[in-house]
Formats: sequence, C-alpha cells, structure tokens
Amino acid sequence: MNPHLEKTHLKLGYLPFTDCLPLVVAQRLGLAAHYGLELTLSRQPTWSLLRDRLLVGELDAVQSYYGLPLSLHLGLGGPACPMAVLMTLSQNGESVSVSSQLAGNVRDGDSLYRAVLAATRRLVFAHHLPPSAMWFYYWLASHRIHPLRDVTMLVTPATELATALTRGELDGYGASEPWGALTELDGSGHTIVSSAQVWPDHPGKVLTTTAAFADRYPNTARMLVAVLLEACRWLDHPMHRVEATPWVAEAIGVPIAAIAPRLVEGHGWGGQSHAVRFFGAKGEVGMPWLSDLIWFLTQLRRWGILETAPDYRAVAREINRVDVFRDAAAMAGASAPTHDMRRSVLNDGRVWDGSDPEGYATSFALHSLATESGRREIWH
Repeated sequence: MNPHLEKTHLKLGYLPFTDCLPLVVAQRLGLAAHYGLELTLSRQPTWSLLRDRLLVGELDAVQSYYGLPLSLHLGLGGPACPMAVLMTLSQNGESVSVSSQLAGNVRDGDSLYRAVLAATRRLVFAHHLPPSAMWFYYWLASHRIHPLRDVTMLVTPATELATALTRGELDGYGASEPWGALTELDGSGHTIVSSAQVWPDHPGKVLTTTAAFADRYPNTARMLVAVLLEACRWLDHPMHRVEATPWVAEAIGVPIAAIAPRLVEGHGWGGQSHAVRFFGAKGEVGMPWLSDLIWFLTQLRRWGILETAPDYRAVAREINRVDVFRDAAAMAGASAPTHDMRRSVLNDGRVWDGSDPEGYATSFALHSLATESGRREIWH
C-alpha cells in the first residue's frame, strides 16, 4: 500500500536533451498512476528559466546537471537556496564537438592542443552552465589546455550551439546529446570525444528539487523517485530505446536521426561503453553517490569558483538525499548500494574515490586556485 501522499500532481521541468527520457517515458507509459501520482512535463528553453521556475514553485522538480543544485545551494552567482538531489537520472551522454574548419586537423585532445598553440587568435568554446562544464574543463586540462587562459569560454544555451558553430562564432563546444549529433548531422562540425571517455559512467543528469519540497513532501518525493526508477529500468532494454526514440525527438523538438545513433547504438564510436545509461544491472545508476557530487566540488575549487575549501562531505550529505533514494529503490524493486562512495578512473589515469577531496582539488598542475580572475571569467 502506498503511504499517504502529501501532493499528487507534480509538474516536472526538463531541457531539450536526450537524457530527459526517464521523465518522458514515465509520462508516456503512465507509470506514475501505480504510485498515486500524476505528472505534467514542461520543457524549458534555458537553464535560467528552469532554475527560476523551480525556485518560485512553478516546477516541483527538474532534470538538471549537478551544477544547478550546487550553484543554488552554495549561493554561487546569487542568493543561496537549500537544494536536494533525489536520484541520478542518467550516466554519460555528453560530448565535445569542434567546427568543420577545425575537424580536418583536430580529432582528439592532443591535436586540439596543437591547434590551440598554432592559432593566431584564442579559440572560442562554449558550454551550458559553468559548474556543469567541469568534465569539459577536466578533459581540456588533461591535454595541457587551460580552460580559462588558453581558450575563451562562453555560456550558450544548448539550442543555440549548432547555429553559433555554423556562423563561425564558436570553434567548438561541450554539450549533452543530441547537440553533438546534430552538429555532425548538419555538417557544421565533428564530435571528437564523448564524456564517457573522460569519466566512464559519470553522472549525466540528476533529479533536483528544493530542500523545502523534499522536506515538506517526503512520501511524494520517494514515490516520484520510484516512478522514475521504473522508467529507467524500462529504458535500459535496447528495443525499448528504439520505441522511445520518436517520443524524445518530439519532446525536445529535434529529428529522430539526431537521437537514434547515440541513444540506441552507442555514442557514435560503435560501442555501448559510450552510451547513456539509465538503470544498470540492479538500479545502481540511480544512486546519488556522495562521491559524484564531491567530485564537482573539487573542480569548482580547482578552477577558483570556490575560493576556500568547503566541508565536502557535509555539503554532499545536505544535498544528496541518499535515504530517499534507498527507500524508493526498495519500493520499485531495485537494489540500492549500501555504500555512499564509488571509485572512478578518469581519462588521465587519476583515481577518484572521494577519500581526500581537498588534496585532490589542489593536486593539479593546471588550475585557478585562489584567483579572482578565474571566478570572474567562469561566471561572466
């Protein structure tokens, strides 16, 4: 029997990315009804509108990068608002693309480094939201490119990236799918690396709400996570991804041809290791690992957005509602890990396990630690 639900009609916000699929599938298949919920989905054109509508209560929860709850919780660029991450909605699913002008000579990080050195001007790259670009910055730095000094970084809405690339306003960008695939589809550029090659099975999007919502509607929050876990489990079947491809194409307003190759067949390199993941063997993809959030904190520290060391574990425990996820996983018949940290190996061979976050943050040769210039460049 379902516990008493404090709120039954929920409005969920999403942005035009392929990995909004758990929300789309939950609605299309009517999965919420079994848990006593009714879902309404609302596509938002920009991160700023998604953020603002979440904060004023027009949206109950949203699909977001970790950067959104982190920036709001810590008050980066505006007033602080306590936030909650209820689950991980996806892993992988992002890529770096370069313009057709660069694509002939740039096929990987090393050749991009040579192009940066040879350029007669600073190359211009873009991303969606500063704290969420940390994997992109990490990849650049692993190839000796300082993301704040050696290139110009812009914040550009996802829907404008391909056009800006075509017009020559950008030399490349890091983005969630389908925007890398669209660049190849229209001939404006070429994808040179997937985010899974930078950090295998990194958190893609998370289910974000305010701490006030999670605290006021605890049973509703658990049921919402259970619904989305059901959707994620359904999505990890290859044929179900084929079935869902036109649904997400309609939901985000792009051609099916921009969705299918990287959702159904992998990430364009012929292997499932690059593909977006939604569930995993037993539902472990959904776990809001504390170590995942802490990694992003270390990179905010590395690039000077955080001028002093935060209490890494405390911030992670405040935001990531691991208890909510574990309760919901039990309801949905999934298996939640009993530990809160996981071990990852990134593209430069460094091991990340969350054990020494400040030591990790301050160990990199390329950084912007304790510099005001880094903070200004990344936020403005």
